[in-house]
Amino acid sequence: MHFLVYLWLFFKASLFSTGGTGNLPSLHDDLLPRHWATNRQFAESLTIGQISPGPSGLWVISLGYLTAGVPGSLLALVAITLPPLLAIGVRRLYQRVRHHPSAEGFMQGLALSICGISAVILCILLRSNGISIKSLAISIAALSLAATKKIPIAVILAIAAIAGIITF
Repeated sequence: MHFLVYLWLFFKASLFSTGGTGNLPSLHDDLLPRHWATNRQFAESLTIGQISPGPSGLWVISLGYLTAGVPGSLLALVAITLPPLLAIGVRRLYQRVRHHPSAEGFMQGLALSICGISAVILCILLRSNGISIKSLAISIAALSLAATKKIPIAVILAIAAIAGIITF
């Protein structure tokens, strides 16, 4: 086992996850083919993480210990700690440069790219479920409600889900 690669795999999984067990699929896909972990070790570490007090992400440290002992648990700890610290650093940097024209342009471009990606995903979802007048009506209604910014997104999703149940 190469510990630098081990650290990178845990860091990558934590960086691109939402916390808790969000990094489970990535770690599972990376560690099993290398024979650095077994399904049993994943199950045991998830169990330890669930019965332990505190954040649910502690299962990663248990996995590190079960797969590589104390060095593995320390590397896992570092790997799951670095992404939040990186986010704090990026935020501080952004606070310093947010009024610079380049930073403002970057943020506008980023917002537009998110809109474009969302539109593409919407088109894919509409195509996969079949484009119909009903699905377009629900999509347009949800988009219109979201544009008002007066109704929380969770409420809009619930309304759209109920409309889908009723109409389909």
